[in-house]
Amino acid sequence: MSQASAPRPFLSLILGGARSGKSRTAEARITSLPQPWIYLATCEPRDEEMAERIAHHRDRRGGGWITREEPIDIVEVLDEAPPGVPMLIDCLTLWLTNVMLAEYDVSGECDRLITRLEANDRPLVIVSNEVGLGIVPDNALARAFRDQAGLINQRVAAIADEVVMVAAGLPLKLK
Repeated sequence: MSQASAPRPFLSLILGGARSGKSRTAEARITSLPQPWIYLATCEPRDEEMAERIAHHRDRRGGGWITREEPIDIVEVLDEAPPGVPMLIDCLTLWLTNVMLAEYDVSGECDRLITRLEANDRPLVIVSNEVGLGIVPDNALARAFRDQAGLINQRVAAIADEVVMVAAGLPLKLK
C-alpha cells in the first residue's frame, strides 16, 4: 500500500485595489493562526511618503511578527524560513514592479515563484493588487506591468486554495 502524501498547507490570495483593505484582511487571516508569523514585505521606501506607509503597516501589525524585507528574491525568503511558520507576502504587485524595474526576466521569475508556491510548506497568504479594472494605460511600460500583474494573479489564483477580492474593506470570496 502506498503512502498518501501530506496535503499542501493552505495558500490564500487576497486581491483588491489601492486602500481596499486587502492587507488588513490578509493580516487577519494569518493572525488567526498560532504565532510567530512572518511578514514578507516587498516594498522599498523610495521616498518619504512610502516610508510613512511602511511605518503605518508596521505599527498596525503590532507584536508577534517577524518582518523580512525583500524586494525581489521572495523565493529565497520562502526557502530560508522555518517550515510551517505562517507567512504573509505583501505584496505581489510591488514585487513585480521591483522585478520589472531591475530588468530581470519577468517570465522566468514568475515561473520560479509559481514552482515554489506549488511546493508550499506553510500557511501562506499573498496580497496582490487587481490592476485590470481601470483604464488602459497610456504607455508601454504601464501596459506591460498591467498585463504581467494580471497573468501572475491568474497563475497564483489557479493554485490557491482560497481567493478573496476586497473592496471598501469588504472581503468577497471568489474561490
